[in-house]
Amino acid sequence: MNISLEKPLGNPMIVGVMGGADVDPTVLKNAHELGMRIAREGWVLLNGGRNAGVMNASAQGAREAGGIVVGILPDNHCRQMSPYVTIPIVTGMGSARNAVNALSSHVVVACPGGPGTISEIALALKAGRCVILLDFELRGIFERAEQEGRLRQAKTPRAVIEIIRSEVS
Repeated sequence: MNISLEKPLGNPMIVGVMGGADVDPTVLKNAHELGMRIAREGWVLLNGGRNAGVMNASAQGAREAGGIVVGILPDNHCRQMSPYVTIPIVTGMGSARNAVNALSSHVVVACPGGPGTISEIALALKAGRCVILLDFELRGIFERAEQEGRLRQAKTPRAVIEIIRSEVS
């Protein structure tokens, strides 16, 4: 069963990129490439905004490709913000900002991460968003969403973009 992403009228597609702060170099490379590809499509990249891991790598890739990066920061300041964030949103919400990440994205791409990333996946699925796992195995945790086509798998950043392109209505 295919899902269909509703393209926002007159506004750019917002692609949320979630993932861990402490990940291996392969994950960082994929996040960087994904950010570049998102920007090249003319889409806005949204992430947690911090200067760490997937957040920083995806933001760097998007900015290097001329894109816009919205960073949803958990703190009430910008001291730990990635230098590649274009638009910082200071929330002071801590981990509760994960709901903002999930709800503000038209589609969520989840790179390997921990409990925070898993919470963003759960919140996005609960809100009816499509979630694409980029080389991230969650064996059976969200089996129903997989069966319904709302949780998809991709091995490469290129495959993520192809999924999003094929599903935008």
